[in-house]
Amino acid sequence: MAEQVVSEIRQVGVVGCGTMGAGIAEIVARHGLPVRFVEQDDPAVEAGRERIRAALDRQVRRERLSAEDADAITARIDGSTDFADLGDCDLVVEAVPEILEAKQEAFRRIDAHVRADALIATNTSSLPVMDIAVVTQRPNRVLGFHFFNPAPVMKLIELVRTVVTDEAVVEVARDFAESIGKTPVVVGDRRGFIANQLLFPYLNQAIWMVEGGYATKEDVDAAMRFGAGLPMGPVALTDLVGIDTFVGIMDAIHSQFQDTRFAPRPILGQLAAADFNGRKSGRGFYTYDEPGSSRTLPDEDSREPADPATIADWTTVGVVGTGTMAWGITEVCARAGFEVVVHGRAREKAEAVAGKVSKSIQKQVDKGRATEEELLAAVGRIRPTIDVEDLADADLVIEAVAEDQEIKRELFGRLTGVLKPEAVLSTTTSSLPVVDCAMVTEHPEQVLGLHFFNPASIMKLVEIVTTVRTADHVVEQARAFVDRIDKVGVLCGDRAGFIVNTLLFPYLNDAVKMLESHYATAEEIDTAMKLGCGYPMGPFELMDVVGLDITLAIMERLRDEYRQPSHEPASLLRHLVNAGFYGRKTGRGFYVYD
Repeated sequence: MAEQVVSEIRQVGVVGCGTMGAGIAEIVARHGLPVRFVEQDDPAVEAGRERIRAALDRQVRRERLSAEDADAITARIDGSTDFADLGDCDLVVEAVPEILEAKQEAFRRIDAHVRADALIATNTSSLPVMDIAVVTQRPNRVLGFHFFNPAPVMKLIELVRTVVTDEAVVEVARDFAESIGKTPVVVGDRRGFIANQLLFPYLNQAIWMVEGGYATKEDVDAAMRFGAGLPMGPVALTDLVGIDTFVGIMDAIHSQFQDTRFAPRPILGQLAAADFNGRKSGRGFYTYDEPGSSRTLPDEDSREPADPATIADWTTVGVVGTGTMAWGITEVCARAGFEVVVHGRAREKAEAVAGKVSKSIQKQVDKGRATEEELLAAVGRIRPTIDVEDLADADLVIEAVAEDQEIKRELFGRLTGVLKPEAVLSTTTSSLPVVDCAMVTEHPEQVLGLHFFNPASIMKLVEIVTTVRTADHVVEQARAFVDRIDKVGVLCGDRAGFIVNTLLFPYLNDAVKMLESHYATAEEIDTAMKLGCGYPMGPFELMDVVGLDITLAIMERLRDEYRQPSHEPASLLRHLVNAGFYGRKTGRGFYVYD
């Protein structure tokens, strides 16, 4: 009769005590279980012990852990070079380098010493679990146990079942993951699993932007932090992951899917060859003050701060449009001290903007973030109009009408005969070519994009989009203006999606494709990205907020611009939009709302 799988994990073994192995040992011991780790030689064993002790000491210094608790955790962890010491473990987690042969050899040795009812897990982030499991006599007791770095902090564990993994093994692993304070997500044996398969193409695309000179690394990182609410920019995250690690994972995923988006950008291989592997080596895309530090040093080519003198004589901003974006821009400009002329097609709509701004600032007054005097002063600076001639004295005009190129071009054509020659004219388009608007004006060198993010009164980012005709002094004026209205400005070129949408929406589309392949549910994918990557919202939650119709329209625009098969909108996304399921605004998207 076949051996029953162990019903409860009471003792854990860890093979490999590097950064990840040490973190796994620490989190298990923190929850009261004894841990035995195995390393290749005595110096490595001692280094593993020191790594764990140093991590605990940092927690003590930060007063997140008492010295007594740190001592108790350390006492539960024992290390050696003998695989026989794993014999009594109920679960052994392999955490050796991401090399198939190394993992297979570790599994052979684990298999020779642990009990028949024990579970064996690999912490691989990109290799097929089945390729590792086949070297054992019990492939049905093997699964992936993908912790995220740093293991003591990150809440997610991807439990990876192969085609032969027993269901009982998955259930025991799930219970154990929850017992050590983690949230498990069960997925199939596919390279990259959920988080890395969605995260790494996005990182690679960001590197492409920097490598090609489209935007600086600082601007790409700032754009995704302030425009998408991510905890870290993609270039900085690549440095944190480790460039050599990144290349290895991407190569592994690419070998399965043969998708060019998984092929590491050439600059990554060059940096890895030069041993510029990111934070851990003190140099990657950024330069750090020492290996392992998070503090960056300024580059020689760092951009100088904007010069406020370039707009010292600016007094008036024109805003064309009366929708949500228009009144948000009106608010930030009026609060920054500009006189704001709001142009609408109907007087009542133009006049209503001041009321909306008043209500918005009143909320800040109620929270103690603004005063009544500031509210009255800001609203007093707003002047509604239906006459385009009233924009004649504006130093900057911001168009915020419908996302329709013909409407925008017609408007720009009308404005060109009204504005003074030195006035800067901008569009808030999120995906349309800015140069098309510029070329219907008399002064295309005075035109650029100022892509605010909704709600403009709150979101900090503005993408400053330059065309091939935009004059350098206009760019500097735009930078100074964005600073004056207390926003974060990033520079990018005039192509569909700019920075944020070009990086964000293909990731969202990939998530839909993963869902329609039945690899994981929307809830599991959202959980993986929130807990595994620290995202504020999962991709399906975010699409429901943005609108599935908006998501589809932007993906179609990106597809038309870049002509990449990977930018073809997911069929499921199109079906939901055709059915009228747009997300929260219709009460149904990927989720159903009250």
